[in-house]
Amino acid sequence: MLKILVAGGGFAGVWSAASAVRLARGHGVSESELSVTLVSDQSDLVLRPRLYEADPGSMRVPLARILDPIGVEIVNATVRGIDPSRRRIRTEEGGSFDYDRLVLATGSRLFRPTLPGIEFAHDVDTVDGALALDAHLHRLPEQPASPGRFTAVVVGAGFTGLEVATELVDRLRAIAAPHGLADEVRVVLLDRADVVAQGFAPDARAEIVAALDQLGVRRRLGVSLRAVSGAGVELADGTHLAAETVVWAGGVRVDHLAADITADRDAFGRLAVDEFLRTAAVPEIFAAGDTAAAPAEEGNTVTQSCQHAMPMGKFAGHNAAADLLGLPLAPFRPNPFRITLDLGSAGAVRTVGWDRALHESGPAAKEVKRAVNSVWIYPPVDDAAELLRQADFRVSARRPVTAEA
Repeated sequence: MLKILVAGGGFAGVWSAASAVRLARGHGVSESELSVTLVSDQSDLVLRPRLYEADPGSMRVPLARILDPIGVEIVNATVRGIDPSRRRIRTEEGGSFDYDRLVLATGSRLFRPTLPGIEFAHDVDTVDGALALDAHLHRLPEQPASPGRFTAVVVGAGFTGLEVATELVDRLRAIAAPHGLADEVRVVLLDRADVVAQGFAPDARAEIVAALDQLGVRRRLGVSLRAVSGAGVELADGTHLAAETVVWAGGVRVDHLAADITADRDAFGRLAVDEFLRTAAVPEIFAAGDTAAAPAEEGNTVTQSCQHAMPMGKFAGHNAAADLLGLPLAPFRPNPFRITLDLGSAGAVRTVGWDRALHESGPAAKEVKRAVNSVWIYPPVDDAAELLRQADFRVSARRPVTAEA
């Protein structure tokens, strides 16, 4: 029996598994001839792009409801290491799994610096982290009155930090209002850069700044964080900001498993892959999602986001199966790069191109963001035919989900 192993149960992993099954079954190769196994430390597909929102516990879909209908075996375990020479992975639980082709899709993890009190900072990188933040926010009215009780400091003014900060304004007000304390809500966005939304074109950044002003989000820019405590943060210039809520949104790093593979890496630790998402030094291993620095249009590499993870998964799974079956491999071709940034009750911003130029803002952009978050990133459940249809990299789901996220 031929074996395809997918490590990781995020967007890239799920679509890799589905695409591999689609190609095999479409060529009359049965489950007894070619098996697909997905190994994940989670029993759910976590909708990570939505964890900045309220009710984060609902932002997940059981992997079994997605993949069981197409015969993918799901193993709930944490991959500890990869042995490319033996074509085998090891798990924290003591198990091992052989493969003929491996798709590495274990994603990325939030990078936390070594700072005094960093353990006091919340995050929205995982469901557990987002749930802890949500519980903390709902406990605030019970805390003794203090200058920073309803103040939140968000560290990092990039994509995640902006979505967290703008959403927190309304989340905190909704919690504080029943107690007559909505006027005490303060959100501060902190970043070492001199501008928010670094990397966005000036026209898009102007819309983002206007939204922050509309919501009353304050900014402290060009300054670093020195320490965190339960009562606030201390900045490198000696300033202390009173805040009972601190959220770290300072960037991610590739999962440690990428280090087990001999390959060039980029500044984020992502594996260099060819146009078929195959690692050059170990051709039996494909990589997708946040672990892979795949080429994209205009001489760029993909971003660490679901808009690239989803199509990468489809191509990687297809190519892993095609490689085993002696079929032509498909070169990765992502849709044109676009971003839709949520700005809370101030709307949203949509950008086009790698310079992130403004395409649309306000309520119209917000409707697109709602569709992205509530419809387009969700895979079909309990529906083998529809899952396999969408697993074809040439087919979009309801709209081109790879173009907006």
